[in-house]
Amino acid sequence: MDTSLGGSYERCRELHRRHGRTYYLATRLLPAWKRRHVHALYGFTRYADEIVDRTEELPAELRAERLADWSTRFLAGLRGEPVTDPLLPAVLHTIAVFDLDRADFAAFLRSMALDLTVTDYPRYADLLDYMDGSAAAIGTMMLPILGSADPAAAREPARQLGLAFQLTNFIRDVAEDLARGRVYLPAEDLARFGVTPADLVAAAERGRATAPIRALIEYEVSRAREHYVAAAPGVTLLAPASQSCIRTAYVLYGGILDEVVAAGYDVFTRRAVVPRRRRAAVVARALLAPTGAPVVVPGAPVAAEPLTVP
Repeated sequence: MDTSLGGSYERCRELHRRHGRTYYLATRLLPAWKRRHVHALYGFTRYADEIVDRTEELPAELRAERLADWSTRFLAGLRGEPVTDPLLPAVLHTIAVFDLDRADFAAFLRSMALDLTVTDYPRYADLLDYMDGSAAAIGTMMLPILGSADPAAAREPARQLGLAFQLTNFIRDVAEDLARGRVYLPAEDLARFGVTPADLVAAAERGRATAPIRALIEYEVSRAREHYVAAAPGVTLLAPASQSCIRTAYVLYGGILDEVVAAGYDVFTRRAVVPRRRRAAVVARALLAPTGAPVVVPGAPVAAEPLTVP
């Protein structure tokens, strides 16, 4: 098992390449010296997520033990103790190079632990508490690597971008999350549109959303777009060499919402994916965009108010 620093960075890069295709594509636009640090953060978050989600045949108690054990080894590494895990040398090196806030990593691990016991969220405020660690913290982890002339001003947009990306994933992956026994869409939102978790399960089995479910998804898309709007000013606050990367990620993730809209807000018929040709065009435009050019917010920002069920 290769536990060298170079081998560890390569392991993180491979995890990123295999599992984070959209983000990996955007990362290719960063200067080479920055890429490996982004791969390291992705590797950290992905590995923790896999302990939680890719070992579902194991009892929750055992998965919790594995996550706790890995967290303990990570924290020991932060204290300077030797590590044998092949992923951690790159993560610890990146944290040291950029003096990343350890609190962000603690918040992330706390949210991963919640996934072992929490299967639904009553209100959006409850979901935001979870996403504060699982998504917003990743945005602020990334900020020192991306660089900014005004980190204080860029911090909240970075948090908002993490929230926008994760809510986009939750909208796209309703069926996958149901298969894991989870519903990330808040219960109060389901009730607003007369939808029950059982209705979602039935729609997943049928491969087609009902009118109330489509209205629910439309509502969640409008909410996600509000986070994209809040994140947009942060792109131009980044170091010039990082703007094309984040501009690309911003537009491609927003494009997932466009695909959901194009499908009539039916997330059960097929998985929303941005077509390859459009992905290539987005990368080209990002490379040609002048430094400081504003990003194009996906769709039109719509206030998250109750929608009428057809």
